[in-house]
Amino acid sequence: MHHTYRKTNFKKMTLNKTTKRKPCWRDVKSSLEDFDRAGLIGLVQDMYAASNDNKALLHARFSLGDDPLKPYKDMIIHWINPQDFRSPISVSKAQKAIRDYKRAQGHAESLAELTVFYCEEVFKFLAGCGIDDEGFYDALVRMFEQALQYILTLPKAQQTAFLVRLDHVRQLGQEVGWGVGDDFDHFWSAAGLAEENDAS
Repeated sequence: MHHTYRKTNFKKMTLNKTTKRKPCWRDVKSSLEDFDRAGLIGLVQDMYAASNDNKALLHARFSLGDDPLKPYKDMIIHWINPQDFRSPISVSKAQKAIRDYKRAQGHAESLAELTVFYCEEVFKFLAGCGIDDEGFYDALVRMFEQALQYILTLPKAQQTAFLVRLDHVRQLGQEVGWGVGDDFDHFWSAAGLAEENDAS
């Protein structure tokens, strides 16, 4: 007994299954156009209740609370300098806190605060624990560079306190190896700050 197969139809069926696309922001935006004000507020309320990350984002976006940066700092501490040394360390999750804040608000002064704070917390961690991971130190150097960039976008009057803190980080970097101290000095010098130190 011979069977005939309709290969063309089979291919079409397969193609239809594999070409379904995932929803994207455009789809969400289109759906939001049908919401009235009360419905939109209800949706935001549901999102607010669903996630601490959403709460932190909305608090930061609207500058609510005594310290909108606190949840982001808490996340940095949790992942880069936990109280329990047995807890896992995650550079990517600590850095995510800064990216999340940048999406929520992105004020240059606050980004300077968070990036400097990250570097400070790393050295608090290193004061009690050693870590043998090149990626960890590469991330620290990149964060130092970012912190310097954010600081230098601020008015001169706002730069001083941040630069004092970051200079302390730079000095601590001379003690950890992995070329961290040399890299810190390179970015410091490229920003013209080594000359200022010499002059003082």
